[in-house]
Amino acid sequence: MTDIKYGADLIIDSLINHNVKYVFGIPGAKIDRVFDRLENDEKAPQLVVTRHEQGATFMAQAVGRITGEPGIVVATSGPGVSNLATGLLTATAEGDAVLAIGGQVKRADQLKRAHQSMNNAALLSPVTKYSAEIQEASTISETLANAYRLAKSGKAGASFLSIPQDITDAEVSVNAIKPLSDPKLGNASIDDINYLAQAIKNAVLPVILVGAGASNKKVSKALRNLLTHVAIPVVETFQGAGVISHDLEHTFFGRVGLFRNQPGDMLLKRSDLVIAVGYDPIEYEARNWNAEIDSRVVVIDNSIAEIDTYFQPERELIGDIAQTLDSLLPAVRGYKLSQGSVEYLTDLREIMNHRELEIKTTSGKIHPLDLVDTFQTIVKDDETVTVDVGSLYIWMARYFKSYEPRHLLFSNGMQTLGVALPWAITAALLRPGKKVYSHSGDGGFLFTGQELETAVRLNLPIIQIIWSDGHYDMVKFQEEKKYGRSAGVNFGYVDYVKYAEAMGAKGYRATCKEDFENILKEIPDTTGPVIIDVPIDYSDNIKLAETILPDEFY
Repeated sequence: MTDIKYGADLIIDSLINHNVKYVFGIPGAKIDRVFDRLENDEKAPQLVVTRHEQGATFMAQAVGRITGEPGIVVATSGPGVSNLATGLLTATAEGDAVLAIGGQVKRADQLKRAHQSMNNAALLSPVTKYSAEIQEASTISETLANAYRLAKSGKAGASFLSIPQDITDAEVSVNAIKPLSDPKLGNASIDDINYLAQAIKNAVLPVILVGAGASNKKVSKALRNLLTHVAIPVVETFQGAGVISHDLEHTFFGRVGLFRNQPGDMLLKRSDLVIAVGYDPIEYEARNWNAEIDSRVVVIDNSIAEIDTYFQPERELIGDIAQTLDSLLPAVRGYKLSQGSVEYLTDLREIMNHRELEIKTTSGKIHPLDLVDTFQTIVKDDETVTVDVGSLYIWMARYFKSYEPRHLLFSNGMQTLGVALPWAITAALLRPGKKVYSHSGDGGFLFTGQELETAVRLNLPIIQIIWSDGHYDMVKFQEEKKYGRSAGVNFGYVDYVKYAEAMGAKGYRATCKEDFENILKEIPDTTGPVIIDVPIDYSDNIKLAETILPDEFY
């Protein structure tokens, strides 16, 4: 590299200073100097070239979800930037830190009908926390540092920087700044902590509702410590999965989402105090679990709650969530549920453990519960499971147990199709030496299925399980419930075994429970990408939305 420094060098030097390990994206003429440095400087972050900018953005989102630090995605101008939108929307909605960098035409061309000229920052402003265009090369590093910090502060989300080509190509004399240390939040006020402690002591059946904001390692550790000493029952949202460990399973009463018919819904309704920890209404709106507007709610979070008719907390404990939980413990130590509440929870657990469904399957297909049960026996606690949106994600969220935070990943804010495989790629990069399992329907898989080639190129140990039935089935069964028929949900057959082989992966097909189990057991730990096509029997899907819980338990 010459002694001349360009705007692109400030970008890469800034990423190095921020300890960025991976950059995902696709190059183009307006941003190619950045890619030239990424490709040819051994000190630069590892470049992961993807097959679509949307897949790259999902991969960056998974960095944010797994580590808490922003994942980085870089794309060129025009459609390169516009292809970022869905991933940035998903990240911002679901609280995952991302920093996206987009190429832009030269400043002199921005008011012309020039090739790939558009208002990048305006386009992506509605789907990000921060969206701006850099107009002076010497400010690149400071602007990037601010965008990086904003992405992960408070409720995390996406930041976007548009950088004109003449800015990345401009000579600069300043050096990249080093990031500041993150500001430290303290715990909530002592008055608020004492208020909650007294509310718990006065409650007959308090319940902790764990959301996405409580699923990081630090908060999970604090919550587990609290529950070790005070056995308050816990309900998870889908993105709160994994917070409850094996030894605390006696406190766990399932996950809630989509349809109000789960044991966790019953418990929330019965409770006289709901403690919402890191809860985000976008996961499961309060109008679902508090339809009668009679729940007493206290919030523990790092930012103020979004209030609506169905969510009006009487107190908010705002600060570092983990520290607040640690401070709460001494004030509630020794609290025990009443005998009546213990008996109620015993009966509720029997409902949790008893499945109403009688498993019957068509020959050559596997029932969702058979798939989930078989998979449960194979996967290890420290292995990551990513789940795409579709009927499969309801079955997995309700019945698959996870015991480590952020090892079972769902898109439960935007419910975005196509996230599972890109997220799996990132999980395999960040958690080397561990298998990663990706679950998709045959509808959602092809939204980002081309990234299988990316996984093959990187030789990642990803087992992609495709629940195949030939429909957009999550839409199908809900349409049938509403209208007695479905519309717009059918598509053609794809041979996923041949698809896998065409990409350089291994492909299998499991047409019964025993086949599925044997295939999973035979995949070596050092595997490259594998696809398992599973013809699925979704005939019981309609029962997912039924009111199956007895009224007397509410």
